[in-house]
Amino acid sequence: MKYGFVKKVSVNFDDAFTKVKEELKKEGFGILTTIDMQQKFKEKLGIDFPKYLILGACNPPLAHKTISAEWDIGLLLPCNATVYEKDGSVYVGIMKPTQAMAAVQNDDLHSIAQEVEIKLKRVYDNL
Repeated sequence: MKYGFVKKVSVNFDDAFTKVKEELKKEGFGILTTIDMQQKFKEKLGIDFPKYLILGACNPPLAHKTISAEWDIGLLLPCNATVYEKDGSVYVGIMKPTQAMAAVQNDDLHSIAQEVEIKLKRVYDNL
């Protein structure tokens, strides 16, 4: 996948969610938002959908560095991760900041995106 790291994990949904939060914390990220798409689809559309969470993660020092380098970059923040069920399995996905920022013409931003991606790849590798 070009825009994220995604893998099937061998734990249940709740344990995957907990593990993602723990690994993000180890890398200096906190969760700013948790969007429950299963709940939203049921509430807004009356559709039954598998468990699907979108987590908005933020590493404050790196977010500050990023916004300082490119003021409008908030349109692409925070870093997103997903935890979802599909076909009886649980998956975790983590965005690739280098891909999210690829359209922005700012060399300082690209080096920051690489720094963030290294941290997020460690999270992914530790799941």
